[in-house]
This record gives sequence, structure tokens and C-alpha cells, in this order.
Amino acid sequence: MDVTDKNIIEIIQGHGRISMKELGHLVGLSQPAVAERVRKLEDRGVVDHYRAVIPPSKINKHVTAYLMFLTKNCEELVAFCNQSSELIELHRISGQYNFLLKVVTESLQSLEMFTNACGKYGDSVTLIVMSSPIENKPLIPMVDVE
Repeated sequence: MDVTDKNIIEIIQGHGRISMKELGHLVGLSQPAVAERVRKLEDRGVVDHYRAVIPPSKINKHVTAYLMFLTKNCEELVAFCNQSSELIELHRISGQYNFLLKVVTESLQSLEMFTNACGKYGDSVTLIVMSSPIENKPLIPMVDVE
């Protein structure tokens, strides 16, 4: 990966819908040349996918929480989490707990219902997010795009 590829990544991770013409202008390449570079980054899996970011509050989801979870029934917990519309992330972790769940719910009552439902799979500690000063920070620092 050269400097131009890194510059392309810096830009598209924050501006996924940028046109190839504008991207080419920003990195000093023609539209076809930059499109080819982006295609190669996609083919190599460096750029995995593009997606829209939906603020949870815009879809009536006002409570975000993390659950540190200890279970002996890993497969059953994963199956439960796959079926849950509240769960948005599930991570296998080391330490005192073996899973970290991120859930987004409409209310504290719906969070309580979720924690009660997953209680049969093990023990958990719930951490309610009060605010998120930094979210979805780019993996590679962004360059200024005007």
C-alpha cells in the first residue's frame, strides 16, 4: 500500500459516497485511475463495504448499553444474540467475562427485558452509556476534505 492508497482510504472512510472524479482530484489521479485503485482496495479486502450510519435516536432507540457477560453456553448465547433486534455488536473477550454485548434499546424498560431474556444464558453486568464523545473514529486519521 503506497501513500496514494493511504490517502484514498483516509478520504473514503469518512466520505464513502464521494464521486470518483472528486476523489481523483483530491489525490491527484484521473477518475479511471482512482476508480481502479479503489477497486483493487476492495478486491484485497482493505475496503470491506460501505454503509449508512443511522443515529439510533432517529429510529426511537434512546438507550445504549454494554453487557459484560459470563456464560458456559457460548453457542446458545450467540444464537440468542443473532435473533435479537436490540443487539448490534457481540465480542468474545478475555478476562473475568467471556462476551461483551452492545445493545441499543428504546427505553430502560426494554433494556431490562433484554437483560432478563439473556439471563438464562449466564451472568452479566450492565453498563449504560451516558454519552459518547467519540464514536466511529476512523482507523486511519482523516484528511481535510473541502
